[in-house]
Amino acid sequence: MRKKKPIKAKEPIRIRFKAIANGNKSIYLDCYHNGKRSYEFLKLYLIPETTEAAKVQNANIMQAANAIKAQRMIELANNQAGIKANTQLSKMLLVDWMQVYQKSLIRDGKTYGATINNTIKMINEYQKGILLKDVDKVFCIGIIDYMRNKYRMSNGKPLSAVTIANNTRALSCALNKAVRDGVINQNPLHTLSASEKPQIPQSKREFLSIEEVKALISTDCDLPIVKQAFLFSCFCGLRVSDVEALTWGMISKDNGNYVCNIVMKKTKEQLYLPLSKEALKWLPNRGEAKDQDKVFPLPSDSCVYKYLQQWVRAAGITKHVSFHVSRHTFATMMISLGSDLYTVSKLLGHTNIKVTEVYAKLVNAKKFEAVNLVNDVF
Repeated sequence: MRKKKPIKAKEPIRIRFKAIANGNKSIYLDCYHNGKRSYEFLKLYLIPETTEAAKVQNANIMQAANAIKAQRMIELANNQAGIKANTQLSKMLLVDWMQVYQKSLIRDGKTYGATINNTIKMINEYQKGILLKDVDKVFCIGIIDYMRNKYRMSNGKPLSAVTIANNTRALSCALNKAVRDGVINQNPLHTLSASEKPQIPQSKREFLSIEEVKALISTDCDLPIVKQAFLFSCFCGLRVSDVEALTWGMISKDNGNYVCNIVMKKTKEQLYLPLSKEALKWLPNRGEAKDQDKVFPLPSDSCVYKYLQQWVRAAGITKHVSFHVSRHTFATMMISLGSDLYTVSKLLGHTNIKVTEVYAKLVNAKKFEAVNLVNDVF
């Protein structure tokens, strides 16, 4: 008599894939629970495994997808068991939880210390001793109002809109971590309306002209890797966080052309980025470097900034130039040279073309400035 095979319980959450137009596969979770089906697209993508580097990258992406799936399985199990937030941890002081969040960022190689410390200062001055579990919508509205209308710096001036927005964002990110870790059930800042949340005013986006880029090319930098990384970004548009994370295995050939396949640090979106000859000129010599080795082994952010400023001044440029100006320079340069907005948006990895439209406005403003140079000359 044949033994019956044991019935394998079906998983309520499964990883599935959807082919997309560029040949990649989008990863999503198929969730079936209590007779209802829902989908969660993870914004993670598998690329064609044409190289060993692509295989390694896909393995890392799958590891991330499985980690998210495992977290969702735990959340589902907790909900079914009626498990609520971790009441012991939720009795922590809010400022203590902010420090827990800060330490987690440091472990991940991120540094937002000044903003978090400022936020802790605001919390202590507004309502010292508040527990994490007692943070609600009323508290959130109250501390935002305090920063907007009551707090004054040592010189008597109010906080800027940018500082208020950054402090609120730091608080929100810390509360999001508390939700992810099962310490609280929801982030009360998410219940605020758009008018109640501080907004960062649209900043002036500084960029370099083609003449200024040429000046930088012809000027030596005391730390050559900073020059290479900055100019590489000027010709491909990667953020500094992605330049720092770039490994040799992320650069490969596709039909004779060099491309970069990278998951962007800020958005977690997969970016397939063709590299121009100008960008390739600024890649360091690979030598014996392995696929997992960094392309641009940059020093600390403060050190990069120091050498960048010295180099910019030596080139005779008076603009305030941060590393991010390289990304703005790439965008405006592409639009000025005739590239369409949609293509530039895809090269930058923007998910919303409205973000890219800002660069088109910058270029148009420069055009008006140019034609008005002849006014009152004749």
